[in-house]
Amino acid sequence: MQLQDVMTPQLEYIGLNQSMLDAARMMREHDIGMLPVLEENQIVGILTDRDMVTRGLAEGIDPETPVSRIMTSGVEVRHTDDDVEEAARLMERKQIRRLVVVDRTERSVGVVSLGDLATRSDQTELSGEVLEEVSQPTH
Repeated sequence: MQLQDVMTPQLEYIGLNQSMLDAARMMREHDIGMLPVLEENQIVGILTDRDMVTRGLAEGIDPETPVSRIMTSGVEVRHTDDDVEEAARLMERKQIRRLVVVDRTERSVGVVSLGDLATRSDQTELSGEVLEEVSQPTH
């Protein structure tokens, strides 16, 4: 099974210099919790609703601050035709809850989340293992 079979299509993204407020409004409007962050059409990070709370709100950062200040960099991306099990093992190893999925031109086309693995994959045992590992404390 390939990632394109289980991913949630997501075509929304945010620019590196757009504000946290812009991001929050986009997340609300599209009912999503993660945005790929782009610079010159290249993915340079991701911004999650959790990033906004723990790195933004909790630190008292001005909502007009660019998302580059609070985003998560070093993003793991996978291609639409990559194997679901390999992607799940990566999520497990690195304790990643979401993977950005790109096409062969490196354009962001979707997201694979733990929920996608659990509800759209025929490998329910695997999704349970990944959830257990990702949920382990890192400290």
